[in-house]
Amino acid sequence: MPRQPTLVGNIVLIVIDIQKGAFLPRCNAGIPTMEGYAENMARARRVIDAAHKAEIPVVFFQEIHRRDMVDYGRELDGSEGIHCLEGELGTPVAAEEMDMRDSDYFIHKRRYSCFFGTELEILLKGLKAETLILIGGMTDVCVHYTFADGHQHDYYCRVIADSVGGTSQAAHDASLNAMEYLQEGAVQTTDQIVIALAERKARAA
Repeated sequence: MPRQPTLVGNIVLIVIDIQKGAFLPRCNAGIPTMEGYAENMARARRVIDAAHKAEIPVVFFQEIHRRDMVDYGRELDGSEGIHCLEGELGTPVAAEEMDMRDSDYFIHKRRYSCFFGTELEILLKGLKAETLILIGGMTDVCVHYTFADGHQHDYYCRVIADSVGGTSQAAHDASLNAMEYLQEGAVQTTDQIVIALAERKARAA
């Protein structure tokens, strides 16, 4: 199929698990992170700012688990340790750092994909969404699985390569390649998407 336009129809920005822990020392985070992870999370603010200016809906996700750990399921069977527990300093969404507003949407999730066990699909239907822009973490886990589910729900999915961060550079790169395989042109840079959103806003003015 020919490459599709970067932005199609109604757009929604999905901010995946940009939480306070991204900006704290990672020694006790429970999940490894690639070099430059915090810088990529900070850069994601530019995408959020551009979405706000373009009047694009923004949905913030927070991974959070109960302290009795009943809702981790199989999540701790691999390389990850305990993470995102209720009451921990790193668990709240980085609301100030990302300029989260009262007009933005906010959803908790207990699993990797933003679609799994959440109200996201209902919200996207209400917003008549066609294109999803994904930023946040982790590239090879929550971002990747959300992208795959969005793809299978027939959304145009775009992932911002330097506004997401993975558990390692190799895992980050591999997941970006896998997402690009599913939708040609899916992988964009922060500069590219900020310009695209501004141009779209200007055309609509």
